[in-house]
Amino acid sequence: MKNSRKPMVAGNWKMNGSLALLSTFVKGLNTSSSLDTVLCVPAPYLSAASKGSYVLGAQDCSQFDSGAHTGDVSLGMLTELGVEYVIVGHSERRQDHNESNAVVAEKVKAVLKAGLVPILCVGESLEVREAGRVNEFVFDQLNAVLAACGKEFLDKCVIAYEPIWAIGTGVTASPEQAQDVHAYIRQEIVKWNENATSTRLLYGGSVNASNAEALFAKPDIDGGLIGGASLKIEDFTAICDAAR
Repeated sequence: MKNSRKPMVAGNWKMNGSLALLSTFVKGLNTSSSLDTVLCVPAPYLSAASKGSYVLGAQDCSQFDSGAHTGDVSLGMLTELGVEYVIVGHSERRQDHNESNAVVAEKVKAVLKAGLVPILCVGESLEVREAGRVNEFVFDQLNAVLAACGKEFLDKCVIAYEPIWAIGTGVTASPEQAQDVHAYIRQEIVKWNENATSTRLLYGGSVNASNAEALFAKPDIDGGLIGGASLKIEDFTAICDAAR
């Protein structure tokens, strides 16, 4: 079944980068029709980033259409800039901005309403993993979106499993650990929507050029959501090659 799911690699620059670095990606990142390559840059760079051959992604959005929400960015604004994908529910948003499962679900709902594709992030802390509650924790994150959006959201979204203990730490979940959670996610979402056999599941958490191939070889891992390594065009290109 994996062969029918087109692989995807999305770079998440987080609050990093510069116009000079972006220029190297606009000019030098080669994409392929066999892979969906997405670059999610900070909001101030979205306009300049729209000139590249990759697909443009945003790192967050507001769940509101407009109004008195200083500092937030609406989906209408993102659409005008050519954004096609939006990361929703990244653990750093959940932690730094106290985004609950309910808020994340409302953002997914807004992204779908705008006709864009949410990259829904789920994942557990080390404390949750050590307590043996990984599946339960991830299920609660997914179930909140199901309750808000209905089972149809699985036809139009990408899900990224990012264990918090592996994000930016240099510690990567083993291919087997990652596959176990991806297989569980697949098992659950197919119960909700039989079409979810086609929903792409990405792994994120210290993916780099040396471990990408082993991770992406697993049957339920369809690519990656890449943090630090997406800031180096050589590393990002190598990861894209591994996904193909």
